[in-house]
Amino acid sequence: MLVSPQTLATHATDPDWIVFDCRHDLMNAGKGESMYREGHVPGAFFANLDTDLSGEKTGLNGRHPLPSPAAFSAFLARHGVTERSTVVAYDDVGGQFAARLWWLCRWVGLRNVSLLDGGVQNWVAAGHTLHTAIPQTRRSPFAGRSDALMVVGVNELLHRVNQSGLTLIDARAPERYRGEVEPIDPVAGHIPGAVNRFYKENLNVDLTMKAPDVLRDAFANIVEAGSEVVHQCGSGVTACANIFAMEYAGLTGSRLYAGSWSEWIADPSRPVVVETASVVSEK
Repeated sequence: MLVSPQTLATHATDPDWIVFDCRHDLMNAGKGESMYREGHVPGAFFANLDTDLSGEKTGLNGRHPLPSPAAFSAFLARHGVTERSTVVAYDDVGGQFAARLWWLCRWVGLRNVSLLDGGVQNWVAAGHTLHTAIPQTRRSPFAGRSDALMVVGVNELLHRVNQSGLTLIDARAPERYRGEVEPIDPVAGHIPGAVNRFYKENLNVDLTMKAPDVLRDAFANIVEAGSEVVHQCGSGVTACANIFAMEYAGLTGSRLYAGSWSEWIADPSRPVVVETASVVSEK
């Protein structure tokens, strides 16, 4: 699930290894592509979170709704991905955006998908260079098929909030989870019953992934024994980073609530929890 810079470098000219640069800035939509053009891992293609890794927004389905399986499969096919490919994704924030591509690939049936451990910074720190040349695409006939069991819809979640047998994990920063601040969405707080696991807690200070046993112990402290695990965040992106961490730790079977907080609050009738230092209120 993780590839070191050294391993990736040895496959730089291997046509079966396909690399995607997933860098993005939620506050500056064009920054990721600009950074890509300034320098990227040699041979890497750019994957745009807003257009390649997300579908059409309706105003009710969140900020980064899932693309259709056909649209995402077509994106992969345009870049030469086949069932035999080894797909590697990276970003510059410890996998926040790269994990979205990893999850989508798994969703449409690919299994040989990894993250570059430590991202582009680790690539450079290991002594490898960045290139500005844009690689030529190689079309393939890939046509994936989505796994409906990997996702949870808003209506199912609404009927299961606060019920036993479900652990809902919110990947946002603690202050956003509590509702103290909300820099992106129009409503602050969290979904009733959700527990918080900030995705950055899965990382070492150099943005490499913590050891599997460390992650396993951390998630064991918040997951109700025997329960189904569903992940969410603000828009279904950093939730994928928590899913990746659990899978890496050997804790398989989690599902994604892709609409996440931004979809949940689109309907004001859905309950919201806001916490302060001494008060928990539900609306």
